Amino acid sequence: MIIQKQYKFYAAHRNEELQDKCRNLHGHRYGIVCHFEVQRTGSYTTLFSEFDDKIGPFLKEYYDHGMLINVSDPLYATLKQHMEIHGDDFKLREFEGPTSVENLAHQLFTEITQMGFDLVRLDVQETDTSVVSYDRNDWERDNEAQVFSKTKPVNAIT
Repeated sequence: MIIQKQYKFYAAHRNEELQDKCRNLHGHRYGIVCHFEVQRTGSYTTLFSEFDDKIGPFLKEYYDHGMLINVSDPLYATLKQHMEIHGDDFKLREFEGPTSVENLAHQLFTEITQMGFDLVRLDVQETDTSVVSYDRNDWERDNEAQVFSKTKPVNAIT
């Protein structure tokens, strides 16, 4: 059986490798839809609050109203220097590669799986018309090929 849960967060980013409008700093209201495989053992499988109690606070702490940034992006060093000089504490969600929606999907899939959930698919909506569907097969294949080995997930186990 599949349980589906939806979450949203706001974040800024840029794709410094591209030579189009997405190279500029901009933001999105990301929508994620988690598809969890659960086993029925009685009148219900899993309380929805079990997902919300872990995933909601995690997204709020590490992603919401933050900036997704590649640590190799020259802007990263500038922001870190600004924070040090001025005492600002920007919420920077560090990636060790481009902050593409594909890399975000891989990173979130990893972190949510580390929470102990059996995530089978994750849909990440970046704009009103653009969604990446990322499933367990994609995640396993990417991990095996180390396609996203440069992403740096936080320890999401709570």
